[in-house]
Parts: sequence; structure tokens; C-alpha cells
Amino acid sequence: MSTEKTLVRSSHECGITTLTLDSPANRNALSAALVADLSDALTACGKDDAVRAVVLTHTGNTFSAGADLKSPPPPEALVALLRQIVALDRPVVARIAGHVRAGGLGLLGACDISAASDAASFAFTEVRIGVAPAVISLPLLPRTDPRAVARYYLTGERFDAAEAVRIGLLTTAGDDVDAALAPVLDGLRRSSPQGLTETKRLLTAKVLEAFDRDAADLSALSARLFSSAQASEGMTAFLERRDPAWVL
Repeated sequence: MSTEKTLVRSSHECGITTLTLDSPANRNALSAALVADLSDALTACGKDDAVRAVVLTHTGNTFSAGADLKSPPPPEALVALLRQIVALDRPVVARIAGHVRAGGLGLLGACDISAASDAASFAFTEVRIGVAPAVISLPLLPRTDPRAVARYYLTGERFDAAEAVRIGLLTTAGDDVDAALAPVLDGLRRSSPQGLTETKRLLTAKVLEAFDRDAADLSALSARLFSSAQASEGMTAFLERRDPAWVL
């Protein structure tokens, strides 16, 4: 991997590589640079036979605040990153010790297993700035409760870790996220590399079908919405910490 400073730190211990989102200045928002660095780190994991599984975590009190509105990645780049997580032939485990918003929830949907602390909170905030959770729906919709997702997609409401477990966004939650993850990581270390690879393929086949079928259309939708007048108003209002013009 490159020796230059990146926005994703990597460490390895006993078969598990931990990738840490490390962009605290923007609450680990999905900038073009962070998306590229995370993709590079995942590629390196896929080439390393010592990697049994990958843990994706974060610095600070926010796993990811969603798309970086000042330097967003192209929709196609985010689609490629999400598909890379789903298609990686090692399990990817999300470790959440903070809050997750909008596009950051796409990362959770792409991971195979996800755990959070009870203090974490979640929200699909896209609708409140005039866009839609388009490309992140590729991994999320096949894996989450449709009635619950309809509510949270349409309202942008905040919900807690217990609700995230109930609707299928999280696998588990607890007061101590590392204690909640301990049996998961122990199980992965006890599993054969071949067994993990082939089992993950079984689990992700339907999700990858959604990518192959819908990625182009949803990328186009995302690009169209982000270039719209309502999105411009919504993003400006967000940055200016005021309500957008449509709020009643």
C-alpha cells in the first residue's frame, strides 16, 4: 500500500485486517478521496492471503456523515465501492461506535455483518436535502425490512441501534460494541478461508444481481437529483444550518 497519508488507516492482527475511516474534519463523509482510499485498501485486502476477514470502523463519534457535499464522489464511484465490499471474497464486518447518516448507511448495507454500540444513531437524511437514497439502495433494499425502510427513507427520522437491529440494518448491538463483536471475530478466525469465500458467495448472490440490474439507472437518478434546483437549495440550507424553503 502507498506510504502517503490516506483517509483510511489499516492494521492487522490474527487474521483480521481493520480498516479505519480517518477523516475527522468532515465526520468521515464520503468524499471522492475517502472513497478512493477505501477502495484501494479493500483491493489490498483481497490480494493478501493473511486476511481472513475485514473490519470496517472509524475514528471520532461518527462512522460516516454521508456524502461529502463539498467534494462528493461520482455516483459510479460510490456504486463501485459498495459492490467491491459485497463482492470481496472475505467477510466484511462493520464496527460502529458512533453515528451514521445517509450514504454511510450504504456501507453498512454492503457489509456482511454489522455491530454498533447502543449509543449509535442512524438516519436516511437524503430526502431532507432534496435527493433520494438511490445508489445505497442497491445493498440495502435486499437486506432490510421494507415497511420500516419506507418510513425512514421517506421521513429522514433518526432511529437507534435497537431499531436498526430490528429492521435488519445491523446484526447486533450492545453497550460495548467490541464485546458484541468478539464472538463474531472468533467465529471467523475458526472458519476455513474456502468455507468463508463460498458461503459469502451464497449470501451475496441476490445483492450482486441487484447491482448488475439496477446500478446504471440508480447512478443516473442520483446524478440527476444532485444537479437539481431542490438539491441545490437543500444542500445550501444544510451548510447554512437553516431550514430549506419547502419546510412548512
